[in-house]
Amino acid sequence: MSLFDTSPPKEDRATGKRPLAERMRPERLEDYAGQEHILGPDKPLRRQIERDQLTSIILWGPPGVGKTTLAKLIARLTQCEFIPFSAVLSGIKEIKAVMADAEKLRNLGRRTILFIDEIHRFNKAQQDAFLPYVERGDIILIGATTENPSFEVISALLSRSRVYALRGLTVPELVELLRRALPVVGLEAPDELLEQIAIYSNGDARQAYNTLEASAAAAAGGVLTETAVQDAMQRKVLLYAKGGEEHFNLISALHKSVRSSDVDAALYWLTRMLEAGEDRLYIARRLIRMSIEDISLADPRALEQSVAAMQAVHFLGIPEGDLALAQAAIYLCVAPKSDAAYRAMGAVREDVEKTIAEPVPMNLRNAVTRHMKEWGYGEGYQHAHKMENAMPDMACLPPSLVGRQYYFPTDRGLEKRIGERLEEIRRLKEKSKKTDD
Repeated sequence: MSLFDTSPPKEDRATGKRPLAERMRPERLEDYAGQEHILGPDKPLRRQIERDQLTSIILWGPPGVGKTTLAKLIARLTQCEFIPFSAVLSGIKEIKAVMADAEKLRNLGRRTILFIDEIHRFNKAQQDAFLPYVERGDIILIGATTENPSFEVISALLSRSRVYALRGLTVPELVELLRRALPVVGLEAPDELLEQIAIYSNGDARQAYNTLEASAAAAAGGVLTETAVQDAMQRKVLLYAKGGEEHFNLISALHKSVRSSDVDAALYWLTRMLEAGEDRLYIARRLIRMSIEDISLADPRALEQSVAAMQAVHFLGIPEGDLALAQAAIYLCVAPKSDAAYRAMGAVREDVEKTIAEPVPMNLRNAVTRHMKEWGYGEGYQHAHKMENAMPDMACLPPSLVGRQYYFPTDRGLEKRIGERLEEIRRLKEKSKKTDD
């Protein structure tokens, strides 16, 4: 699906004088990209359009996601007159003049969609001026705003409208738009370069088209080049295949820099990956792995910081979320290091593989029925909270592994205190055992 039309251009489009984003607007709903949550099959706005039961609506979303395009499509599909109205250039006088024309059209049996771009820029008095015309049905109001309508649109107008939130376009959606626009600008281009433009555009189709158009002006021989894209974006283009060797080389360099507590190197490799367009959530997952594998209980907050960074990336997106990744990488670098839990799990796994799967000792089994109790389930179990210092001396490992120690904490960070606590636990258990004897 595409936000903009790829069908043969009309005569005015063929001139190429208008901006590419304007020339590429779709004429069919099927060619509209994204917003499946409101325009997919059986979704609310889709049903309103198909059943021709449109009411006044507010389209709320970031720039370049297709608010104006969608309004024009709705007018075409519902056979309404479309009147664009700028909140920046118009006042009460202009509103009344347009409303009078809409009322005349209604008397002639023709409906009018009044599209107000940046409706949040209208003050309360200007917004109030629309109310009687909306209530009488003289117009169908479609407002577009990048601001939260709960704060920027008066409650009376909101109560008479449905608010639809539009989302920023994904990188694959933008790549598809750019791919379909290539014949219009007379270019060929590899998907890797289109992906770079899509990432740079941050969900904004207009920005993506502007960048492609600027790149086309600098491209030679009808082929889009890294240099042309770099000049258009005014920054260096870093390309690597996400499934190729360089992808793994860079993440390895980042991981080893964090493990080595080299903050500057970690930030360098992280930025290389970000600038090359690496999936931010992939980086976040790897940082979480580093916090578990290389820091662990030496600083348990490392995991908290990494998970928080992952949530921030998911919530904020690009570019704001990148700073959360950098912050997490810095924290992991300066945190005390320990792979004690990692080594402990490896030692346990080795024993599990090399020894027989012994049955759970009877003292650790729950006697959930009378017969199980008679059979000895739970016999010899010592409830910790009923023991002095909550330290039972019973064995919890299978008989053949009693006394086996897997976890050897380091003397770094919190693990130093954990090690001291483990020694205290062993002394208390030994003391309890001698008392019982």
